[in-house]
Amino acid sequence: MAEHVIGTIADFPVGSSTVVKIRTIEIGVFNVAGTLYALPNICPHQYGPLCTGGVNGTMVSGPDTDWQLEWGREGEILTCPWHGIEFDITTGQALANPRFKVRQYPISVVDDKVTITLGS
Repeated sequence: MAEHVIGTIADFPVGSSTVVKIRTIEIGVFNVAGTLYALPNICPHQYGPLCTGGVNGTMVSGPDTDWQLEWGREGEILTCPWHGIEFDITTGQALANPRFKVRQYPISVVDDKVTITLGS
């Protein structure tokens, strides 16, 4: 395992999405409501540049909405720019197709430094 400092917490403000490069790996870093997530910049569908897509919300329905459709989860959903597949940034899971999931890299903040851990 190798830790890589990618910047300070100030480099990743709430709501931001940034693609960083560690060695030959491009990784999207997302700040969702103050929590950082790191996903590979490659869509499992057809290998498009996933993390360059838009970050938005999605339609939700459930007991808390009285089963009515509402816009929700703003800032938590990443849309692949090639084919529009939506991924939950917080889990890596595709919303519409359980076959598609992206891994999450361990990311941490210690003494204001943001670090991503990669396998050796």
